[in-house]
Amino acid sequence: MANAGKDVLLKQGDGGTPTELFTAIAGFRSNTFEINGETVDVTNKDSGGWRMLLAGAGVTSITAGGSGTVEGDQAQKDLVSRAMDKSVHNYEMTVPGLGAFTGPFQVATFSDAGEFNGEATFDVSLESAGAVTFTPAA
Repeated sequence: MANAGKDVLLKQGDGGTPTELFTAIAGFRSNTFEINGETVDVTNKDSGGWRMLLAGAGVTSITAGGSGTVEGDQAQKDLVSRAMDKSVHNYEMTVPGLGAFTGPFQVATFSDAGEFNGEATFDVSLESAGAVTFTPAA
């Protein structure tokens, strides 16, 4: 069964312990999420002309982000501050029917734009900065 794109959410953590609360960042029109699995090529003369990869090696990273309209809420202001100070904070990306990805991220890019006859918009990209956990949807 298909799920509504509007229910894909990027949330930021409040840093609370022992239980951290995650709040959706307002204004998003679209969100993106990509798991990047770096491969380690171990191809040699004995590979018979086929590429060989070393299982379990390489680096895994995740890129998350999105674009939307500037709402001026505290979460959007936090994104700007975090882009400026290059700090690492916990974020959660929830994908209906799939699950939630939670972990430390750094704001890699943040940009604003606006046309004279339109709304102010923003784009943000986050890069994982440690282990990210996946919790499958029930």
